[in-house]
Amino acid sequence: MENNSLSKSQFIRGLQCHKSLWLYKYKPELRTPPDEGQEALFEAGKDIGVLAHGLFPGGVLIEFEGSSFDEKVKQTRELIENGVKTIYEATFRYDNMIVMVDILHKGDEGWEIYEVKGSTEVKDVHLSDLAVQYYTLKGSGLPLSKASLVYINNNYVRHGEIDVNGLFAIAVLTDEASKRQDSVKDELAELRAMLSGEAPDIDIGPHCKDPYECDFMAHCWSHIPECSVFDISRLGNKQYDLYYRGILDFKDIPDDYPLNPKQRMQVEAELTGREFIDLAGIKEFLKTVYYPLCFLDFETINPAVPMFEGRRPYEQIPFQYSLHFIEKEGGELRHYEFLAKEGADPREELVKRLVSDIPPDACVLAYNMGFEKGVLKNLAGAFPAYADKLMNIYDHIKDLMMPFQKKHLYKKEMMGSYSIKYILPALVPELSYKGMEIGNGGEAMNAYATLHLIEDQKEVARIRKALLEYCKLDTLAMVRILEKMEDLVAKGD
Repeated sequence: MENNSLSKSQFIRGLQCHKSLWLYKYKPELRTPPDEGQEALFEAGKDIGVLAHGLFPGGVLIEFEGSSFDEKVKQTRELIENGVKTIYEATFRYDNMIVMVDILHKGDEGWEIYEVKGSTEVKDVHLSDLAVQYYTLKGSGLPLSKASLVYINNNYVRHGEIDVNGLFAIAVLTDEASKRQDSVKDELAELRAMLSGEAPDIDIGPHCKDPYECDFMAHCWSHIPECSVFDISRLGNKQYDLYYRGILDFKDIPDDYPLNPKQRMQVEAELTGREFIDLAGIKEFLKTVYYPLCFLDFETINPAVPMFEGRRPYEQIPFQYSLHFIEKEGGELRHYEFLAKEGADPREELVKRLVSDIPPDACVLAYNMGFEKGVLKNLAGAFPAYADKLMNIYDHIKDLMMPFQKKHLYKKEMMGSYSIKYILPALVPELSYKGMEIGNGGEAMNAYATLHLIEDQKEVARIRKALLEYCKLDTLAMVRILEKMEDLVAKGD
C-alpha cells in the first residue's frame, strides 16, 4: 500500500500519534514485533470475528490472503451487484482510504456496518473505528442505514453450544459515527500532510500507551535510562511532569517535590544503596503465619468465549496449581502439583486434588492473595459439594505480598515494585525466572490455552513439563522469601 493510502488500522494509529504512523510508513524496521501474548490476543480476536458471523449466517467471506486490495474491492462490488445481502470482510476504497468491514449486511432500510470487538464495553476508539468505516462506505456511494458495534456480553452464561445472540451485545452507534464525519475528513487531511514531510517532532507522553501500547515505544523511549523517574512507584502521570522539566534521574528530583514516604524511600534506596528494614512490621506479619503451612499458586485461562458449561466470558478458569507444604515448624518441605489434561474442563479434578492436598485450617500463603481468593470463591460456587472445604482454604489465606507492599523490606533492586518477579531476585538471587521456557503467567495461560491443538505428543509433554517447572518456582519462591524474612528477624533479635 502506497504511503498516501491509509488503512483503517493506520488511521487509528495516526489518531493516537502522528509520529507512530510516520514511523510505520517509513521506518517499519523500528517496530517491536508482537510477542506471544500479543499474537494470542490477535488470534483470539480473529476467532471472535468469525464466531460473530453467526449473527448474520449465510454470508460470503472475502478472504484476506491471496488477492490485492483492488481485487477485494472489485469482488465486494460484484457481490453487492449480484444481490448478496451479507458479506464478511467487505472491502471499500474512497479518498485513498481502505477499510474492511467485519460484517456488512443489507437490512430493510439499507446497508448496515457491524464492527466486531472482543471488548466488554464500547470505547471511544471504537467510535473512531466505526466513523472511518462510515466515511469510506458513504463516500463509495453505498447507502448506509446503520453502524453498530458488536462486543462481548459479559453476563452471558454458556449452556450447551455457544449461543451467539447471547454471547454478543450490539450497540447501534449510527448517530455517533455520522457526527464524526467532519473530524474524520479533517484528520485524514492532517495525516496526509504529515506523511508528506519529515518525521514529526513528538515527544513521549501518556499517548504512547493510550488507547494501545505503541509498538515503536522501544525506539521512542530509547533515551530513557534503565532507572528513571518512570520507575517511581505509583507516580502516575506526574512522571511526565518531571520528564518535561528535564528531570530523568533520581538525583535531579527537587527535595521539595511532592513524593509520598514510600516514593521517597525508593529514591533514597536508589541513590544511596541503603536497605530499608522494618523489623517490627516484619515480625507482625510473621506472627500471623502458623503450621501446617502451605504456599499456593494457581494458573488460569480466561477465554473471551466460555469453553465450558456454566461459564461466563473472560472468567478465570484454573487449570494448574503448585503447592509447597510444611507440616510443622522445622519440618520437611514437600511439594504437590496439579496440571489438568488439556481440552477438558479442568475444575472439578483440580478441586478434588486441592482439598485433598491442603489440610483443614492450614495457614495458606499466596502472593497477591486476591487472585487466589477469587479463584477459590468461584470454585466454591461452581461445586457446592466442596464449598465448605474450599471456603476453609479461602478463610485461612494470608498475603505474602503485604510486607513488601507496605515497604517493611525494601532494596533498590526491587525498582519500586512489590511484584514477586522483582522481590525474588532482590532477596534470593540464586532463584530466577530468566531462561525458563515459560517465565510468566501470561505465557503459561497462552501455552495451556492452545495445548489441545497440538498433535505431536512429545511437544505436548515438553510444554507440560515447562508449565510445571514455572508454577513450581512460583511457590518455591514464596518459601525462600519467607525464609529470608525469618532470617532477618532472627539476626535482628
